[in-house]
Amino acid sequence: MSINSKKNKGNKPAHHNSVSGENLDFLDQTLRPSKWDEYIGQENIKKNLRILLDAARERGHPPEHLLFYGPPGLGKTTLAHLIAKETSSQMRSTSGPAIEKIGDLASILTNLSPGDILFIDEIHRLNKSIEEVLYPAMESGLLDIIIGKGPSARTIQLELPAFTLIGATTRVAMLSSPLRSRFSGGVFRLEFYNPNEIIQIIKRSANILGVSLDKMAAKDIGERSRFTPRTANYLLKRARDYAQIQKKDIDQNIAREAFNLLGIDKAGLNFSDIALLKTIADKFRGGPVGLNTLAASLSEEESTIEEFNEPYLLQIGFLERTPKGRVLTKRAYKHLDIDFPKEKQEKLL
Repeated sequence: MSINSKKNKGNKPAHHNSVSGENLDFLDQTLRPSKWDEYIGQENIKKNLRILLDAARERGHPPEHLLFYGPPGLGKTTLAHLIAKETSSQMRSTSGPAIEKIGDLASILTNLSPGDILFIDEIHRLNKSIEEVLYPAMESGLLDIIIGKGPSARTIQLELPAFTLIGATTRVAMLSSPLRSRFSGGVFRLEFYNPNEIIQIIKRSANILGVSLDKMAAKDIGERSRFTPRTANYLLKRARDYAQIQKKDIDQNIAREAFNLLGIDKAGLNFSDIALLKTIADKFRGGPVGLNTLAASLSEEESTIEEFNEPYLLQIGFLERTPKGRVLTKRAYKHLDIDFPKEKQEKLL
């Protein structure tokens, strides 16, 4: 049944609702590309994958093991799903934290069928002892299981069907070198998207959601998307919600009103980003300031600042990391509409 139900008939514009009710619980899955042509961006990775998959198909073998890494929301999981569809394979999904014991991994591997794809998200969070069980499984298709303890312990070797392991991680440096080296199909870094690619993604998602979106609204969403499709889709959905309640189309004014409510400014910064920048500017005269001092001043965890706030602020040139600590840039002062300190200006001259 459509969202545009009988009781809403005549009250809500039809363009706000084209996704059927049965798909609403899995809206993020609905917005995922299901064909290579629908996957926008990451052109170099797509070209390499197509060659790898076509060659594997001609040989009649499953593709070799693959590792995707990069910041969250860039499409690592989506690529794994597309590879499964392209190879007509069944994909089994799990995550590093979900595999707590060697027995958990053994259960997953022994239940694979020939040609299956095993997708492990956040693979860097695998226990090291579990990683070691993966080495022979990936390299030789063998699973070594130790039964018993002490002198009576014995090893059973099980032969596994040919399968493809696809790993995804946001922290590739945390993977051990032996595990990284066994991704023989390639290790691919996903890059941030450019504005044109983000706008294409927004327009595609708007079409799937059945919402009317003008060019300037799409541009505004793109500017605030942090170069990330997941964030762009999130902002589009929130603008859609606001427009639906206002019973209007999504134009630039409606989009900006929605973003003001969310606390998202024109550069895509949220409340916590602005608080971080202002704290460095006001309390520490623009820096340098150490991470632990900054975290204490904001009553925030160091890992949250490092993993959530800093990557984007560094990407857009608002923040610099120096041996002495974090430093605010001239560009950040301009964005905050705060005068750049004279002593820092003199140092630049």
